[in-house]
Amino acid sequence: MHRFLGKFLLGIALVTPVALQAEHEVKVKVKRYYDRDAKDWHEWNEREERAYRRYREEKRMENRDWARLHREQQREYWRWRHRNNDDILFGDRH
Repeated sequence: MHRFLGKFLLGIALVTPVALQAEHEVKVKVKRYYDRDAKDWHEWNEREERAYRRYREEKRMENRDWARLHREQQREYWRWRHRNNDDILFGDRH
């Protein structure tokens, strides 16, 4: 009985890190949005979130999640974003 319990616990110890890593990879999925006017894709990551905050500040907009904006408001953001690339917004390249 002790041997079985020992093997069982060892098996759990070996499988747990793999299961946790797989769970982490699922949670990290990045959202992508298509800009119809420019015909390109944008990943919504921390950098895009910072750019969107800056856009809201410039436009004096309330704090609203980008995905909840009306389509025309999203299009206006993408136009602004293409005029204000990362070099201009953050002073560096990614």
